[in-house]
Amino acid sequence: MMLTLRDGLTAVLFCMLSVNASAQVTALLGGHLVDVESGAVQRDAVILLDGERISDVGSRAEVAIPADARLIDVSGRWLIPGLMNMHVHPGLVLPGKLTAELAGETDAALALRMANAVRGMLQAGITTIRIPGEKRHADLALDRSIRKGESAGPRIYSAGEPVLITGGHRTEPGTTYADGPYELIKTARQQVSLGASWIKILISGGIATEGGDIADALMTPEEINAVVDAAHRFGVKVSAHSGSSAATSLAVDAGVDSIEHGYVLDRDVLVKMKRAGTWLVPTIVVSQSATTPFFERIGSPPWYMQRRESVGRQHWEALRMAIEEGVNIALGTDGLPQEPSDGTTWMVREAEYYVDAGMTPLQSLQSATIQTARMLDAEDEIGSLKPGKYADIVAVAANPLNDISALRTIDFVMKGGVVYRDDAQLATSDRRINALSR
Repeated sequence: MMLTLRDGLTAVLFCMLSVNASAQVTALLGGHLVDVESGAVQRDAVILLDGERISDVGSRAEVAIPADARLIDVSGRWLIPGLMNMHVHPGLVLPGKLTAELAGETDAALALRMANAVRGMLQAGITTIRIPGEKRHADLALDRSIRKGESAGPRIYSAGEPVLITGGHRTEPGTTYADGPYELIKTARQQVSLGASWIKILISGGIATEGGDIADALMTPEEINAVVDAAHRFGVKVSAHSGSSAATSLAVDAGVDSIEHGYVLDRDVLVKMKRAGTWLVPTIVVSQSATTPFFERIGSPPWYMQRRESVGRQHWEALRMAIEEGVNIALGTDGLPQEPSDGTTWMVREAEYYVDAGMTPLQSLQSATIQTARMLDAEDEIGSLKPGKYADIVAVAANPLNDISALRTIDFVMKGGVVYRDDAQLATSDRRINALSR
């Protein structure tokens, strides 16, 4: 398809608007700013942005707004940091119809599918994600594209390809993978050399692999220790898929930074995680009733549905105990967070489940903002609305500290000072348009 002159001019104007929006001073006026660290609310607040970062925050009386600032009136809305999801797979293919439909998917098709998925995440208010393992390093290419401004999407922290062992979760029968400490070290180092900021290991069984017990501990202590040591020498953290108390205990001893899912964790290992500061990324929404219609719709096979349902109650009890014990929790969904579920999205339903399991609304909100930033060692850049941090801002219609379901009302999303969703056209600015026309 040939581009017309009109198409070209439209593209140029869009770029000019984006550059102008990110380069000038912007003031968000009249919103109720939620401090996710303290739980305090600054009513009728001003957030002043200088390009992609926040330069000042406070009341109208405290913040001096430059005469030529771009003004965005967010009166009556509650302003929270951009949401974060610490377990997403933009290229995920689950057992069922998708497996057949995407058989033989090319690298180009995978990259386009993933790019579309992360755009949807940004529209859902998610400005930072962690991808704990993807195929063919498409995640690392997508991260570079977003950083360059070529693609729209959240900030990405990624693990490259997962480090797999022969016969383990997410492997093909009869195929040989890395085995033993030295092979696993080499595989982990390869991911680091390609740009991975995390390493993902799979140390137990899982829902999406037919056969075997989810609670089986599959990777040896020597193997886990070797990967953790190799990654940490490069300043790279390690994430471990685990549904097993035995495997998780070994991982905590080895210094693994986060445990994914935690389907069948007992109180002893949760106490151990709390003591060691190990993070849990629950992905509880995967095993609960809110997502059953999704799995039915994609034609998940009977064995998958049975494994999912069999682990659901244990998974819920593990989450409830983890909250009781004060384990560090960072929100993650496993599936696409923008996927519709129970009248909202997987992302919001995950946060609601945390409150159902014992968190306060503030704790649940923290698990998707400042706590996730801490897990990433990025709390100086993201996770709260403070001067010097990136202007990743989401607006909702009600106070999420009273009811976490306020996240169902997201209608405004900004990442790095650029507006990506604006249902009520709050960011319409005649000043900006006039400036371009002069």
